[in-house]
Amino acid sequence: MAAVVGVVVSDDPAERRVPVVPDVARRLAGLGAAVVMQRGAAARAPFAEDAYPDVTWVDSAAEVLARADLMWTLGPPPDEVLARLRPGSVLLGLLQPYGSAARVQALTDRGITAFAMELLPRISRAQAMDVLSSQGAASGYQGALIAASLAPKFFPMLTYAAGTIRPARALVVGAGVAGLQAIATARRLGAVVSAYDVRPETREQIESLGARFVDTGVSAAGTGGYARELTEGEVAAQAQKLARAVADSDVVITTAAIPGRRAPVIVTGAMLAGMAPGSVVVDLAAETGGNVEGTVADQEVVLGGVRVVGPTHVPSRMPVHTSEMYAKNLLNFIAPALAGGALNLDWNDEVIAGTALTHAGQVVHDRVRQTLNLT
Repeated sequence: MAAVVGVVVSDDPAERRVPVVPDVARRLAGLGAAVVMQRGAAARAPFAEDAYPDVTWVDSAAEVLARADLMWTLGPPPDEVLARLRPGSVLLGLLQPYGSAARVQALTDRGITAFAMELLPRISRAQAMDVLSSQGAASGYQGALIAASLAPKFFPMLTYAAGTIRPARALVVGAGVAGLQAIATARRLGAVVSAYDVRPETREQIESLGARFVDTGVSAAGTGGYARELTEGEVAAQAQKLARAVADSDVVITTAAIPGRRAPVIVTGAMLAGMAPGSVVVDLAAETGGNVEGTVADQEVVLGGVRVVGPTHVPSRMPVHTSEMYAKNLLNFIAPALAGGALNLDWNDEVIAGTALTHAGQVVHDRVRQTLNLT
């Protein structure tokens, strides 16, 4: 029997992406699966319903939930949707697995098999499924554009009749996918770029993009490609040298995040005080607390004369491409399990097993279970 993929309208008004785009709906149909979507689910992206000839459109979320074997979502569903998921059905998307013990417990109570894409193993084979990387690239790109639009100086060097304008100096903190894209975009816009990351192995990547690596002498290389938390002594040593780089910058873009934890505070109020009045800081970690002391999510605040911006839902600023990227990531993840249209999960596959949050009434991801103190 053909599996039914379902999509409902996001309950978050700031979310403009859609987890199934027309091309992916066509490819799902080619695999033998059916797709049912609630009217309006793609309107914010915006994709017209007639662009989805392979989709059955229904008027309510309840109709989708009654039919769907496999729900695709952009974020964790609200409680009323969780309560209506069919027992034994599959939930796939960015589920914030460390965000709520009650939500994870609700998934287990209903017997939902949930795949949280944040838990995807960091292995070569999974790169085409990596939602965090695809959406992080979009965030980094947007972060550089936001910074350039607010900066008190031109990003590129300009020559005009009365002389030459020197280019703005931009500092990018964090050299993950978002940070590297911010570096590349700021460089394309003409800024003189430097960058910092606590993982020394990122130096080569930073320099390959034409930026200068800020070496603080502190290394925090962790597992899975992420940084570990710093000790108090390391934080102090890092702060002393990083403060100089911050003070020398017209623009700072921060991108550092640790999955499942609050974003580390890297740029302190004292560092901001060293920047010239009118300088700009764009904190791309604002949704998880921020890398900058004093960041307020979704607001611009002025701290010591410095404009600190904390944008959220950054990938939603360019929803056509980010929806396409996200949908293809999910398709690449689930396609091997849709042979002949029926859903057949291979629990011996390390990608399937490693991304699973709940299954058969249990929390099956050890780290989530331990972090949230669930049995």
